Amino acid sequence: MSGDTVERRRPPTAQQFVLTELRRAITTGELRPGDPIRQDALAARLDVSRVPLREALKTLEAEGLVVHHVHRGYYVAELSVADLEEIYRIRRLLETEAVRTALVRSPDGLADALERIQEEVERAAEAGDVTVMAEANRRFHFTLIEASGMPRLVRLIATLWDATDAYRALYYAEDPHRERAVHEHRAVVSAVAESDEAAALRRLDEHRDHAVAALRRVLDRA
Repeated sequence: MSGDTVERRRPPTAQQFVLTELRRAITTGELRPGDPIRQDALAARLDVSRVPLREALKTLEAEGLVVHHVHRGYYVAELSVADLEEIYRIRRLLETEAVRTALVRSPDGLADALERIQEEVERAAEAGDVTVMAEANRRFHFTLIEASGMPRLVRLIATLWDATDAYRALYYAEDPHRERAVHEHRAVVSAVAESDEAAALRRLDEHRDHAVAALRRVLDRA
């Protein structure tokens, strides 16, 4: 993990700090699918004991982001094509409900909020900053999903997103994928601004389908 990690402002507890840093490393591709998580080196770099590190790893294991192999240790989880397709299929079902409800509720300022975040997505895409783009992309989608006003549903969707975090950096690493995501987001913003539920859902379906197709190629090359 990068040398500036321990200089970041720490969350309230050591476990939360380690959890945040591991998530960041996985999301940005610093730790890639299948990579081992070397606990001694990681604990030394983050200046924490093995206890909060083990607890953070157990949390990530429960979420499906890491796996534990007896006598070998922890590794960043790898997904099969079948896993990926199942996750995105479930996401489609849940996100459709969330977005449909969000557009019925139509909270004030939703389209404007999406527009502001989309500008961040586009700046990061233009700069080729995968980390910032992935973070802004998540805020874009969850701003819309959270507008449903259904926190339990939001948590379920977030768990599914977390399971594919290790692959998001691989997706955004290529210029055509970043450009396509920008175009698809723009279409979603327009549909939300026009309160066009059918168009918004259709554009989001296309957005997920393109991501699955691209990630399928990534997994096939692995």
